Amino acid sequence: MSARLDQYGVIGHPVAHSWSPFIHGMFAKQTGQELTYRLYDVAPEQFRERVLDFFAGGGRGLNVTLPHKPAAAALCNELSARAERAGAVNTLSFDGRVISGDNTDGAGLARDLISNLGLTIARRRVLIVGAGGAVRGVIAPLLELDPVELVIAGRSPERAQALAAEFTDLGPVRGCALPELSLGAFDLLINATSASLSGEVPEIPHEAVNATTVCYDMAYAKGETAFVRWARNQGCGRAVQGWGMLVEQAAESFQIWRGIRPETGAVLALLSQPHNPAVKKPSPLAAPTAS
Repeated sequence: MSARLDQYGVIGHPVAHSWSPFIHGMFAKQTGQELTYRLYDVAPEQFRERVLDFFAGGGRGLNVTLPHKPAAAALCNELSARAERAGAVNTLSFDGRVISGDNTDGAGLARDLISNLGLTIARRRVLIVGAGGAVRGVIAPLLELDPVELVIAGRSPERAQALAAEFTDLGPVRGCALPELSLGAFDLLINATSASLSGEVPEIPHEAVNATTVCYDMAYAKGETAFVRWARNQGCGRAVQGWGMLVEQAAESFQIWRGIRPETGAVLALLSQPHNPAVKKPSPLAAPTAS
């Protein structure tokens, strides 16, 4: 029977940590959609062939996680405006003729910040720590929220500056190395690095955080991440991890595929409970923006 259902999945390397089968299973049950959703662990050199085989075999859509998002963009016949701007794709769709690519990461982050957390970004200072692939999809959506300044800080000033330069037409964004951060606290500090995977925290100057700063880890775990612990120790106003972004970007993908947007509150409530026996834990920690 499952062979007749529409096929979806998440493709990455590694991908065993992914919560996407749980999330999309909940969405399907909630909306009455019949589909299958599986994990596909595929090495970079096999990515193109495996995606084409998946769609040739009747597959309808794939979420794309690290390290394949740029390769997914290159594979598409057509890109959404936000995917083209990001140069990265996390949602692939196939209509039997054309492979389409979209990027729902930034929309997921913005929705979590505004709708779930109730934050105001307009006229606020925002810092993104990291200049890797996890950042590309969120810069434009963050600038659309009208911050007074968006700073991208990483280990390599050249990489951070080059990334920021791609988006200067959209708003006040600049790149620098972490030690070069101007003194003064930010209103929102986003960790977009994978440092939490190894229990580490980037070398963020203490002056970047004060009692009103909201610290947001794009990584997520059943329990506090290293960054969340660090942020609390710095005396931040609020420290959260990226469960909301994960669920909201998945809902965006689901809507692209099925034409209906699921409610995210119940799924997010389940995932964000540290010891909920109803939720099977695939791994202790997942990387930023990984589906």
